[in-house]
Amino acid sequence: MSERLADVTPAGLTQPVSRSRRRRATGPFRAVLVALAAVIPLIIVAVLLFLVVYAWPAIKFNGLSFLLTKTWSLGNLYADPIQTRGVLAPIGATYGCLVFVAGTLASSFLALLVAIPVSLGISIFLAEGVIPALKTPFAIVVEMLAVVPSVVYGLWGIIVLVPIVAHYVAPGLAAVLGFIPFFRAGGGTGFGLLASSLVLALMVIPVITITVYDAMTRIPKEAKEAAYALGTTKFEMVFFTMLPMVRPAIIGAVILGLGRALGETMAVLMVSGGALNYMPTTLMTPISTMASFIVSQLDSAEQDESGLAVQSLAEIAIVLFVITVIVNMIARLLVRSGSGARG
Repeated sequence: MSERLADVTPAGLTQPVSRSRRRRATGPFRAVLVALAAVIPLIIVAVLLFLVVYAWPAIKFNGLSFLLTKTWSLGNLYADPIQTRGVLAPIGATYGCLVFVAGTLASSFLALLVAIPVSLGISIFLAEGVIPALKTPFAIVVEMLAVVPSVVYGLWGIIVLVPIVAHYVAPGLAAVLGFIPFFRAGGGTGFGLLASSLVLALMVIPVITITVYDAMTRIPKEAKEAAYALGTTKFEMVFFTMLPMVRPAIIGAVILGLGRALGETMAVLMVSGGALNYMPTTLMTPISTMASFIVSQLDSAEQDESGLAVQSLAEIAIVLFVITVIVNMIARLLVRSGSGARG
């Protein structure tokens, strides 16, 4: 009876496809997707392996003290290199990246300290404070800030920001908060940690703003109406309904901004003051970040016939790479915990 029913199945009805046939049909497509998805991880691994292999003589020469040493000295480049710790190195050469790690982390942290509240304020303003007709133009203006080349920010920093910091911002902070050693220094030249942090903040603000704003526009209208139905004000609706719902997006946006700040080169190089061999102790101390120092010292390092100076710069790049990976891993954990708490 079942065989007869199978024979008279209407032609318009689709026969169930077996699992094996479905696998054969989707196998090539899945393989292509897997190959495409593996491209980025493979590139990252290849870059890291290249840096490690290239910088291996410097890693052997510097050891763990590379992370704890404040001194960077190319040594005597006019004398013949000598064999030191199994590596051919200039006489008196010392390489340490502690100063550059401190400058990178300090400027990035201060930049986020300024950028996060400003970005959240702009995002809330775009989502809830602007009339619908002006939302798109305002959003376009913010997005345009994100595509401005970093060298333009650096030039603006030299011409406009540095004099303002030297003559107004730093003296004002010293007058008000001078009892705190970190704010005690006067204006000086204006080049330093504060100018670098403000330039980085300006570059990070559009990244965070657009990401959070896009998340806020996806909040269901019913959620906001439910908050209003409970008698909340607009302020309470934004801070107790909208912001908790976009918490993972905020965390992700902050990490994107931090990644931009950690890796920024030209803008920081132009306003940081190019400090060497001393730690940032005040808000006006000249600094060098890891990325900016690699660019600024590459020409001098290439004068080293042994190649150890350039290899040590590559080791700084490895440290920056590892810091960025750790930051992204922490971000993933925070986003997952935030999503879990919300759920």
